[in-house]
Amino acid sequence: MPMRATRILSLIAALLLALPAGAQMRGHGGPVRALAVTGDGRLAVSGGFDQAAIVWGLETGAALSVLRFHDGAVNAVAALPDGRFASASEDGRIALWRLGQAEPDCVLAGHAGPVAGLAVSPDGTMLASAAWDGTARIWPLAGGPARVLEGHKGNVNAVAFLPDGRLVTAGADASVRIWTPQGETAVTATLPSALSALAVTTDGEIAAAGADATVRFLASDGQVRSEVELGPAPVIALAPAPDGTRIAAASAGGTVAMIERASGKILFTLVGPGLPVWSLAWRPDGGELVTGGGDRLVRRWNAATGEPIGPLAMPRPADALAAFHGERGAEVFRACVACHTLTPDDAPRAGPTLAGLFGRRIATVSGYRYSEALKGMDIVWTPETVARLFEVGPARFTPGTRMPEQTINSAEDRDALMRFLAKATKRRPTGTPPTGPN
Repeated sequence: MPMRATRILSLIAALLLALPAGAQMRGHGGPVRALAVTGDGRLAVSGGFDQAAIVWGLETGAALSVLRFHDGAVNAVAALPDGRFASASEDGRIALWRLGQAEPDCVLAGHAGPVAGLAVSPDGTMLASAAWDGTARIWPLAGGPARVLEGHKGNVNAVAFLPDGRLVTAGADASVRIWTPQGETAVTATLPSALSALAVTTDGEIAAAGADATVRFLASDGQVRSEVELGPAPVIALAPAPDGTRIAAASAGGTVAMIERASGKILFTLVGPGLPVWSLAWRPDGGELVTGGGDRLVRRWNAATGEPIGPLAMPRPADALAAFHGERGAEVFRACVACHTLTPDDAPRAGPTLAGLFGRRIATVSGYRYSEALKGMDIVWTPETVARLFEVGPARFTPGTRMPEQTINSAEDRDALMRFLAKATKRRPTGTPPTGPN
């Protein structure tokens, strides 16, 4: 390891020892989309829908660094052998960071769509990325052009390396592909449903899962050895134990199944807060599993018993819409709370705060990173313009937006949402909560 990285790690270790054992971390402002643990097991790196990457001390739960560079949700992170780490975003960019620095060491650009997955080669010289532009790329970490792998039809959602250095990808086209060193498809296995998660074990077996809530184990020739049905919610993250004997599988329903790979038996299930668990990572000794989810928290679990441990096992945050219980507009808005807050004093999330929305010009919230496309638009948010946004969809109404594509087909629901927003986003003194129905 370079002397510089060694010094930085020594300083961080000293800081961790000086912190009280019960220190609490400040969570992400949105769902925790990605997780990685450093090779020494002391630090975790997380990526969130709030566009931030955070470096944590795992023993204390302390946030050592909050890094803001990306212009969209941070979908993937990876720890690199030289002490650096990588973050990748829906803005199509990959940033390489050195511990202790507030700006990226370098930026890898080339994808034309959101980057959904990252993986480091077994020899530590290459970084692979999967993206929604239909490609995977292999980047030399020492510098130089990326190798572009094309063949999937649609989004490439996950990427991993086999022990021999070959790349494996999985995509929305329901295929798992194994690539030659020259970038050609060597093996294609077509599975029953769209795939969102991929993992490779130390002996080279491939685990893939997605929309049909089933984890399938494949040999390196693409043949399915076994499958484990988890149901009913889609599987959105997989992580193999360091010794390869178990696979952790996270679902959109908020649970994590611990699967014994040899038998296909579910050993136990971690029961979370009932929200999507987006990300998983193991500590190197295999004794702990780290998870990140829709509750905006990073949590530690005993991997032998499934019990939550340490200061990261914190309660679910309060329901921001509790004051509006029973209002149809609030229920329509519930799909938006992962990305937007209603008051200016809440933590940042993937989208700008909606406080003071009506009467505000598009792309003018101070401190929020907007796309260049939105900055040039002549739109003022009113009940009419916001309703139109959800009638035709963000991609048509605000081309170039990073907002997920969604529409509200019911005119009654759009009207209810506008009434709710008019009340809930009205400017009020800082610290004063919005009021519900009288």
